[in-house]
Amino acid sequence: MSSDLEATIARLERGVVETFPHVPDSTKPEENLWVYLRQTERPLRIKLGIDPTGSEIHLGHSIVLRKLRQFQDAGHCAVLIIGDFTAQIGDPTGKSEVRKQLTPEEVAANVQTYLEQVKPILDFETPGRLEIRYNSEWLAKLDLRKILELLSTMTVGQMLAKEGFAERYAKETPIFLHEFLYPLMQGYDSVAVAADVELGGTDQKFNIAVGRDLQRHFGLPTVQFGLLMPILVGTDGVQKMSKSLGNYVALTESAASMYSKLEKIPDALVNQYIELLTDLPLDSLPTNPRDRQKLLALEVVSQYHGRDLALQTQAELAAIVTQGQTSQAGSIPEYSLGAFQFPVKLTYVLSHTKLCPSSSEARRQIQGGGVRLSGEKISDVDFTLTAPEPYINQVLQVGKKKFLRFVP
Repeated sequence: MSSDLEATIARLERGVVETFPHVPDSTKPEENLWVYLRQTERPLRIKLGIDPTGSEIHLGHSIVLRKLRQFQDAGHCAVLIIGDFTAQIGDPTGKSEVRKQLTPEEVAANVQTYLEQVKPILDFETPGRLEIRYNSEWLAKLDLRKILELLSTMTVGQMLAKEGFAERYAKETPIFLHEFLYPLMQGYDSVAVAADVELGGTDQKFNIAVGRDLQRHFGLPTVQFGLLMPILVGTDGVQKMSKSLGNYVALTESAASMYSKLEKIPDALVNQYIELLTDLPLDSLPTNPRDRQKLLALEVVSQYHGRDLALQTQAELAAIVTQGQTSQAGSIPEYSLGAFQFPVKLTYVLSHTKLCPSSSEARRQIQGGGVRLSGEKISDVDFTLTAPEPYINQVLQVGKKKFLRFVP
């Protein structure tokens, strides 16, 4: 076996929680994905579906996107399915109540932002490496006869075994019939694109398994493997990364904001973040946790903002610490965003936190270019913080020696 192929397999295996089906010692390609990859003579079709239910993608979402890129680099075809149809239903996985149904207009707006955000991750240039599909292509055309056929492939008991449904049923929380259609329609995506492998988080195992069953039902010559990646714990070190919890790092954040958040990731999570969010070799990481945090922050910011800006950001934020005569970023004074009612003007924040003695002085500092938010100069005296979540862990600075870090 060539060393290049084995190195590729090792890279593809990195961070993977589970593949299924998986018979460890089997030499049959249909029983072991890694055997299949070693034996196949054609590019495989690697499916990843994303529902544009919001406007931002965060680092937690990037894990499966990075894995998709690794398959691209290995010569396979990434089939990125934009769930413009399924987004109007909403994935019920892990939800304690029915999800809000989006309008076609809301979905269309989100689609455009999603595609822009995945461009730094996926290979859009190499011919044959990327296929972008919208599942409205086939789902919008299903007639009642085909929908009934889909429904006939699963029992109510099987559907209630899905994560979240059993709990809701036991608590007598309403489960609507359209929610039962979601895993069937996501599974039908695998039929429509003839996927060989489907990627997803560990919470997507049920949906991916449905795709396998439907491929078998509709007589496809090959049935997809499932490849599951872990759910990323958020910056709070407790709950999964989520915009609603405010413990996330968005791909669209400024370099300074992204770096500031990542350099404070809890020590217990740093190695997992490095494994899942970077390509850094895991056997040669710095022994000092603080150095690992800085390395993580630098590497991730480089991916989304370029190496030069990442290095500049690292130097500027280090200078904030030095100017404040503190020994480490964790020593920057912290201020709770819970002290404010949002939306709130920055001039009020500056005076309320005593970074400026008054609102008028805050306006003067902003006009004079003396106010920065995570390294970025604020020049608009009417700048308003609309909600707390985007500013968690950001550093607010006035002049060279006054600064604080926002916390929840």
